[in-house]
Amino acid sequence: MYIDFDRKNMRFMLNTDNTAYIFEIVGGKFPVHRYYGKKIDRPEFMKAKYHSFSPYQFCTDTYFSVADEFMEFPLFGSGDFRCTALKLRGINGDCCTQFIYSGYSIKNGRTEIPGMPFARPEKNSETLELYMRDELNSCTLTLYYTVFPECDIISRSFSLINEGKTAVKIEKAMSLSLDLAGHEFDLISLHGKHMMECMMQRTPLFYGNQSIMSRRGASSHQFNPFIALALSGADEEHGDIYAFNLVYSGNFLDEVEVDHAGNTRVAIGIGSENFGMRLEENEEFFSPEAIMLYTENGLGEMSRKMHAFVRGCISPPEICQNRPVVLNTWEACHFKIDEQLLLDFADEAKKCGIDMIVVDDGWFGERCDDRRGLGDWYVNSEKFPSGLRDFAEKIKDKGLKFGIWIEPEMISPDSGLYRAHPEWCLGCTGRELSLSRSQLVLDLCNPEVVKYLKETFAGIFDGVPIDYIKWDFNRHLSEVGSYALPYDRQDEATHRYMLGVYELYRFFINHFAGVMIENCSGGGGRYDLAMMALSSQIWTSDNTSPSARMKIQYGSSLAYPASVMSCHVSDPGNSENEMRLLDFRYKTALGGILGYEMNILKKSVQVRKEILEQIKFYRMVEDIIKTGDMYRLISPFENTSEISSYYYAKSGGSRTERILFSFLQRNRDEKKTLYLLRIAAADGAYYREYFSGKVYSGEELRSGICINASAEDASGQIMLFELTDKA
Repeated sequence: MYIDFDRKNMRFMLNTDNTAYIFEIVGGKFPVHRYYGKKIDRPEFMKAKYHSFSPYQFCTDTYFSVADEFMEFPLFGSGDFRCTALKLRGINGDCCTQFIYSGYSIKNGRTEIPGMPFARPEKNSETLELYMRDELNSCTLTLYYTVFPECDIISRSFSLINEGKTAVKIEKAMSLSLDLAGHEFDLISLHGKHMMECMMQRTPLFYGNQSIMSRRGASSHQFNPFIALALSGADEEHGDIYAFNLVYSGNFLDEVEVDHAGNTRVAIGIGSENFGMRLEENEEFFSPEAIMLYTENGLGEMSRKMHAFVRGCISPPEICQNRPVVLNTWEACHFKIDEQLLLDFADEAKKCGIDMIVVDDGWFGERCDDRRGLGDWYVNSEKFPSGLRDFAEKIKDKGLKFGIWIEPEMISPDSGLYRAHPEWCLGCTGRELSLSRSQLVLDLCNPEVVKYLKETFAGIFDGVPIDYIKWDFNRHLSEVGSYALPYDRQDEATHRYMLGVYELYRFFINHFAGVMIENCSGGGGRYDLAMMALSSQIWTSDNTSPSARMKIQYGSSLAYPASVMSCHVSDPGNSENEMRLLDFRYKTALGGILGYEMNILKKSVQVRKEILEQIKFYRMVEDIIKTGDMYRLISPFENTSEISSYYYAKSGGSRTERILFSFLQRNRDEKKTLYLLRIAAADGAYYREYFSGKVYSGEELRSGICINASAEDASGQIMLFELTDKA
């Protein structure tokens, strides 16, 4: 049993394999947090110190103040002056939010979250449901805690139902709140922009409120929902780490506050900006799922546990044994899609070992540039004279898989759909609409729009042998309103939009069973756990420059595994350095799931032969990349030479251990510095390096192997160590 209740002390204890989480019900009313950390026999409970100007009540003949206590789910307007998890505007118009403990239940598995993605339970997962009641407003609040023992993760969410006859309104919704003693932490987060996502930053906490958020209607390129608190001095291998993430793709708020007493509160959820939810009688709201993890063994172990959680509980089951190595048409064709040209691509792609042709933007309607045609989802008969099905079957007859690009959430003002239904766009009455990338956003709050999209794509794709869909989302939301919602529900639009997106995704998953979905939002604009639950992989960034990808992929690895990271080799250009640059791009792309972006018909025979050899090696190591444990060695964020080094290790037993090592450098190193890199390996074992044939003992790898930095710009080195019997 991983969840237990001590009735005498009114104490809940949630355990994973290596951690413990404990809270109590004080005075029979208030859930108060006591401990979160490694599993030990006698954990030291956190105790509050009360201060002047703190409102208080009497609980069990003692003072109790929500302003100073370590509250499990802090509520707005009732004396807790720190950041709070829930703000509810009640029947009398005020926001004094008060819920009192009323009971609990413990169940095997988990409670599903209607309408939203959520993590699948592990075999031994258990869920605590904690019930709280607001009698004045006739509302019941349920807090959900699900334990994932093997990954050392606990997930949290809540639901709120209005059982009264008068409407209430949720004005702030945070799925998780956690109080920690002290503030000697660094806040680690991932910031960025389009074409430069997942840049790692680490800053010490200070007194006051610090936040990471998105107001863009998407999790965004600018700020990722993942954050971690690292004890000062913690590194890859040592130190306390508390990590958090949100299974949601829209606006979010990660809030960290150091209070007057020097303690730290973390809250993760939708937040309050661009959000509100009115609940009429018997209406219920469910928050997204948030996750938290603790380890005492540094950032490396944090990442490996996060990776295991994503692979095992978030990502959909593998649709095929090997991920297809794709050749995407965008870099080669842009909007100039031509059937015969694509068939020629397919012939050459097959010779190079590529598995799939993906037809990107430009195949439908009057889509000859990015200013028109979005929303008109019908096959362009000039580009495909015999139709899409006939073309796809020709691709399949060549022994290749067939993939296609869509952007169902968007619409061009210059389109038949917009002219017929301008009210189907997100917009605010009386306000001029802003364009972004020459497009508007369809109102997926509107059930009619979602229904239309389902019927349209079923009509165009049914009978077409599609293996893969690339789903794009190429702008963020502005003028967010819905003509399908009444005036007093307009601030629900961003959340209801996401519910519409998730419904449309589920339709594609169920209706086109067996079709792999790759998510994209101008690259990493929706690089979040919810999209990872709905798609096999994500186009990590529109930037395929390997010097940029070194940082993008390294930063992404903090929270997300290589198995979700789509990494393409783009055209190295035609120069005397072409082969070396192709090699560097390929070795960088081995940080994730391999693909290609180039006009392969214009590449030399030498390049095409090299691509064939690259894919052969990738197939040898794909399983290590997808499912192996990652160990980071050198961060490109922490050295002036912009060097990145890491390795993946995979063991299927004592006889099959394999280690894939990568060393990438952007700039030449004039001093040709020798880097001593330590790799975890088994005692008494020997490893043969695939390329050189040299044999290393496990002790040598643990002590450190020397890597000689290259004297050339943009260089990479790959080593593959395989267990061998001979010294």
